[in-house]
Amino acid sequence: MSIKPVLKMGDPRLLEVARSVEKFNIPELEALIRDMHETMEALDGAGLAAPQIGVGLQVVIFGVKRNRRYPDAEEVPYTVLINPVLTPLTENMEQGWEGCLSVPGMRAMVPRFASVRYQGSDQYGRPIDRRVDGFHARVVQHECDHLQGILYPMRVTDFRTFGFTDVLFPDHEPMAE
Repeated sequence: MSIKPVLKMGDPRLLEVARSVEKFNIPELEALIRDMHETMEALDGAGLAAPQIGVGLQVVIFGVKRNRRYPDAEEVPYTVLINPVLTPLTENMEQGWEGCLSVPGMRAMVPRFASVRYQGSDQYGRPIDRRVDGFHARVVQHECDHLQGILYPMRVTDFRTFGFTDVLFPDHEPMAE
């Protein structure tokens, strides 16, 4: 397949609500997921939502292996999640740094639910039902926001923490979005 261009903040397609996927285990869905995976890997991202490559469907992928770019984060298993439903498991919110391939070169502290349950399907229509917390919960919330037309800067509560990565973290190597 191919690496796709990622839409950037300001493109109105990123603000649209994505449509539900109705057919599973079909070549078109497999091709979309391959394109998304290749794009995410090429850009060293932690996740990607179909709307970020201009496809208005409720499909997200995410996954993070332990590495020096996320030294304090636990591994997040590679997941294809379709038609997700998120349910907060606590009212407790945690602030954490986020970036996004659609908002390149920037970071901000973003409040997210500390623990969530996510349900949906994989590309074959098999059910997914997980309860997660910490970094895993943050990643899935971030990616699923894209399906509702929400970019992380819309969730920032203290804009003193919003800035360019190289200014906020001058002594660190570039981090994945």
